[in-house]
Amino acid sequence: MKGILLAGGSGTRLHPMTLATSKQLLPVYDKPMIYYPLSTLMLAGIRDIMIISTPDDLPQFQRLLGDGTQYGVRFSYRVQPSPDGIAQAFLIAEDWLAGAPCALALGDNLIFADHLSVLLQGAARRDSGATVFAYQVRDPERYGVVTFDAEGRASTLVEKPAHPVSHWAVTGLYFYDARVSTFARQIRPSPRGELEITDLNRIYLEEGSLQVEKLGRGCAWLDAGVPDALLQAGMFVQTIQSRQGMLVGSPAEVAFRMGFIDAEQLREIARTVHKTELGRLLRNMADGEAGR
Repeated sequence: MKGILLAGGSGTRLHPMTLATSKQLLPVYDKPMIYYPLSTLMLAGIRDIMIISTPDDLPQFQRLLGDGTQYGVRFSYRVQPSPDGIAQAFLIAEDWLAGAPCALALGDNLIFADHLSVLLQGAARRDSGATVFAYQVRDPERYGVVTFDAEGRASTLVEKPAHPVSHWAVTGLYFYDARVSTFARQIRPSPRGELEITDLNRIYLEEGSLQVEKLGRGCAWLDAGVPDALLQAGMFVQTIQSRQGMLVGSPAEVAFRMGFIDAEQLREIARTVHKTELGRLLRNMADGEAGR
């Protein structure tokens, strides 16, 4: 399975901060925002990842992430010339996907759960259909909203409804089978001129192959696309890391835990950020493994 990390858009809800840099490069506590969804894709076992961004911002991501060697993965890069919708990513990456199944993560989404890797790897193993994740929110009108029938199966999907009948929002993480680019070509632009991811998901829903996994208690989903949410995300990460001593959203840690890199490679990454608390935690992790 391949992965797409969509880090485009103009970030207007975060102006003036995003007038000079990409939203996905803003800090969420001690890491760039893009590290969090990148870590999520890697937790699913995905090692071939394409980053899609704007013509202005893409060189910044290339400078930050390189070719992925340091994490034991491979990064490719593509430009999204204009923000024409999330589902456009599957048209931009169609030749690169070459018929492979894939997962797509939005660059401003953070998902945290103790059992997250189990959920993600389960979704990645599905042979056909699509899997999305739903989370209860207070303001569902901001998101794609899913409703469920009496048996708990997804029954409807509506993009940013004016009068939501459900508080279950679809998060910015999606898993699709090999037909995704073909289905994306069937979508027509919405009234706001975008190829909506909800319309793509609805194709799978209507054929009965959409699996919706609920993220319940013990899970956190944060969409850091507005100032309040950006601050909340940073405070959440700071609380978890300082009180529990565990890292959140660290591609280096995930690469090590997943066996993509060894202790010496992790130690080398730690050296590049040696003056930070992140560097100390990564070095301790590598030393702890070497001392076993």
